[in-house]
Amino acid sequence: MSGSSVKAGTSAAFFLQAAISFAVSAAAVGLGVAYLPVGGWVRAFLALGMLYVVTSTFTLAKCVRDRQEIESVSRRVDQARLDKLLAEHDPFAGPA
Repeated sequence: MSGSSVKAGTSAAFFLQAAISFAVSAAAVGLGVAYLPVGGWVRAFLALGMLYVVTSTFTLAKCVRDRQEIESVSRRVDQARLDKLLAEHDPFAGPA
């Protein structure tokens, strides 16, 4: 089997940048909806739409992450099987 596995991750700076970017964009849209010169029902509809977009974005991100984790596990299992076959194979042995 392979001795070391590479774990892909993000740096703390990248995570912080993504979190700040999300907060700024959500606040900007929220303020834009709050200060629109429209009635309360239109403002509420837009706020609800914004909430729906945010929650569906989190759901999509989780689904993408889960799919990547499944593919990663599948690749590791396939690699382990291949490593086992290669370790057991003797190229100098005659036909069985």
